[in-house]
Amino acid sequence: MRIRGIVIAALLLFAGTAGAAQTFKIATLAPDGSSWMNEMRAAAGEIKQRTDGRVAFKFYPGGVMGNDQSVLRKMRIGQLHGAAFTGGGIAEVYPDIQILGLPFLFRNVEEVDYLREQMDATFNAGLEEAGFVSFGIAEGGFAKIMSTTPVRSDSDLRDEKAWVPDNDRISYRVMSALGVSPVKMPITDVLTGLQTGLISVIGSSPLGAIAFQWHTRIRYMTDEPLLYLIGVFAIDKKAFNKLSEADRKVTREVMGETFRKMNRQNRLDDRKAHDALQAQGIEFITASPDTVQNWRATAEKVNRELAKEGRYSVELTNRAYQLLEQYRAGKAR
Repeated sequence: MRIRGIVIAALLLFAGTAGAAQTFKIATLAPDGSSWMNEMRAAAGEIKQRTDGRVAFKFYPGGVMGNDQSVLRKMRIGQLHGAAFTGGGIAEVYPDIQILGLPFLFRNVEEVDYLREQMDATFNAGLEEAGFVSFGIAEGGFAKIMSTTPVRSDSDLRDEKAWVPDNDRISYRVMSALGVSPVKMPITDVLTGLQTGLISVIGSSPLGAIAFQWHTRIRYMTDEPLLYLIGVFAIDKKAFNKLSEADRKVTREVMGETFRKMNRQNRLDDRKAHDALQAQGIEFITASPDTVQNWRATAEKVNRELAKEGRYSVELTNRAYQLLEQYRAGKAR
């Protein structure tokens, strides 16, 4: 009887642990009140309701937890459980995600849609192998060259001081190869850098430029896709696996649908932001065809060099370029 009692007690303890409440502490650069925060809070509310309060989320918006590197350090010691990362930020633990954001890889959103249809599953699986549960990849739009003086040609870029995110080694190399003087700084310092003249060129999506008020300090936008921006919401896999199977399923379902919705909405919002910049007096510049061709050729050379140096997968880089070549030749599968 005593043994039976011990077994029953152990089973009850296990059941109680499996159903214990879990609050995920999540950091993000998105400002409080932004559409991203509103969507995430709505998703968190649905998850909490459907799991009877066993799964909750506490968000730290506006970059109060620091940049992506700081967030990763805090995740390692258990202070945070997850975050909305930039592609460059999550690359510290899964470098291959950088392939989606290689400079001058894409020419239009149709190419993006085709490549992501073929490769998103590979990237999500890679994140899981790296110890993160990802609920999808959200589009951030195309970064464009935004500047205080017009950029139409290679010569216009030379001697300009261009912002490069402090964790973005790829853009640093490409900008250097194009003759630009790259200046590394965290995203939180960009507005001050523009105000003080420390930088004169940034790469940003129209939506990002408005959200961070950078558009108030720039006068021109070269309307050519520079690089594709993504956001990844990821949670530490060990923490996530503490949930019961049923609660994991609910969380994946709700967050997955939320990110698919955000991915679609972000594209619409970025188009509206594009028009808003023009309405606010930002002058749109068209680079010469020869200049664009040179930018693309230079970037591809550097992108492939970095893959060979081990920054990210040579195999996946080759696959991305091959898929786009097929698409442009009308041979997409």
